[in-house]
Amino acid sequence: MSNRRTAIAIGVLFIAQMVTAMGGSSLIQAFVDGDPNKSALTIGVLLMICSGLSVVGIGLLAYQVLKSFNKELAIWYPVMRIVEFTVSAVCGIYLLAELRVVPNHMLLVYIPTAIGGLIFTYLLFASRLVPRFVAVLGLVGYGALALGTLLDFMGIVDLNAGFGMTLLAPGGLFEVLDLPVWLFAKGFKQSVAAGSRA
Repeated sequence: MSNRRTAIAIGVLFIAQMVTAMGGSSLIQAFVDGDPNKSALTIGVLLMICSGLSVVGIGLLAYQVLKSFNKELAIWYPVMRIVEFTVSAVCGIYLLAELRVVPNHMLLVYIPTAIGGLIFTYLLFASRLVPRFVAVLGLVGYGALALGTLLDFMGIVDLNAGFGMTLLAPGGLFEVLDLPVWLFAKGFKQSVAAGSRA
């Protein structure tokens, strides 16, 4: 697959993972809030699994581009995305089996998301595959997610409300708008020499 096609595929998968995650989490939250519809719950979990498969696809495709710059670091991006999917899928299966959510399940998912995202955006920044302003928003977003996850575990903020939700905004903007739009319009910079290292 050419870098141009890879860029478009990654952009599509970022949007797909966001849309399926939003749909799945809303159905799951409805069940948690008292909706007894188990069919809707099952659909919600399946949507979350689809979202997880999308993030694995992002990780594998991005590695094909990033490995030319720093193979040793780049491999950790798909690894973290696979961990993210695994944690999400296990929590979803537990929910269907026990009809109750795993405590702090989203925070457990956010840990590999933040680590992988910081690796990904650092490599984008250092390699100049995309303009640095695009990568910087991702660095800020995933950094805020990491900080917010830590603060939520400590009981200082709630990422589902108030100030906690603002910590999710930069990463969401990066994943659903900033990076995909750039990848659709311009793709990865072709002038960056393969084999250079971040």
